[in-house]
Amino acid sequence: MTTAKTDEVVKETPAPASPPDQRERDRMRRRLARKRGGGWWPYVFLAPWFVGLFGLTIYPMLDSLYLSFTDFDLLTPAEWVGTKNYEHMFAEDPVFWDTVHATLLYVAVSVPLKLALALGVAMLLNRDLKGIGLYRAAFYLPSLLGGAVAVAIVWRQVFGGDGLFNDFLGWFGIKGQDWISSPDTAIYTLILLAVWQFGTPMVIFLAGLKQLPRDVYEAAAIDGAGPATRFFKITLPLLTPIVFFNVVLQIIDAFKTFTPAFVISNGTGGPLNSTMLYSLYLYKKGFTDLEMGYASAMAWVLFLVIAGFTAVNFIASRYWVHYDD
Repeated sequence: MTTAKTDEVVKETPAPASPPDQRERDRMRRRLARKRGGGWWPYVFLAPWFVGLFGLTIYPMLDSLYLSFTDFDLLTPAEWVGTKNYEHMFAEDPVFWDTVHATLLYVAVSVPLKLALALGVAMLLNRDLKGIGLYRAAFYLPSLLGGAVAVAIVWRQVFGGDGLFNDFLGWFGIKGQDWISSPDTAIYTLILLAVWQFGTPMVIFLAGLKQLPRDVYEAAAIDGAGPATRFFKITLPLLTPIVFFNVVLQIIDAFKTFTPAFVISNGTGGPLNSTMLYSLYLYKKGFTDLEMGYASAMAWVLFLVIAGFTAVNFIASRYWVHYDD
């Protein structure tokens, strides 16, 4: 009786799947996974982006890297010269070091002033007042217009010998000068124009201020903390990720400044190369002097400098940027 029941159980137990059946199941599983993942369709839709990445970014970068080791004037085939462009840049070109000095001065002064003004205005606009949106738009407007050629032309007229700035100083009995034509003050007109374009970092600061917890400020007010204490002990530490983000973006943007220097100096970088920013000199060597190989070398030096400043900022951020964790 027991033997008969055992035989019946054995007959009802299904036999293990054969290897071909298992392989078929694996194929079906892979086909189902591809179907869920979309198959090749995602790559089809991403194709324009890949074309832009390789055709408009990677290939031009590699081509400019090759040209930086050549003598190329845009009219004749490039001639390989090795590191001659870099040697001439660092050892034999005095104008290059003038551009480095002007650019570093421009970055070192304009970026902190712009961020300080942007944060101050953002704190003033971080209020629930009637028509506050109109005020925010008005303060953001210079960032939309500041890079335009027309604004740079107006800026040149304002700080000229007969400009509005000298008329303003005349009301206080102060004799003005041609601020654009003086090598001691020309670069500071560019810096002032850059600071005037504080709208973009202001909007980012304003978004960060909206996210700060109100209960922390209420507790600090109960403890008797004044406005200065709340700013330096609460607002600024909690806002350091936003400050870091703005610092990185504004440093990169300052190193690439071109239009104001080109328009205000009429493309000469004068007087005495005081407004010859790096990007302006790069443009002059490539498209005015037709030294595209030398300009490509300058472009790669600028790329490495910006990458170095960005890396330093990321490393230093470990010691002053405070995140939630």
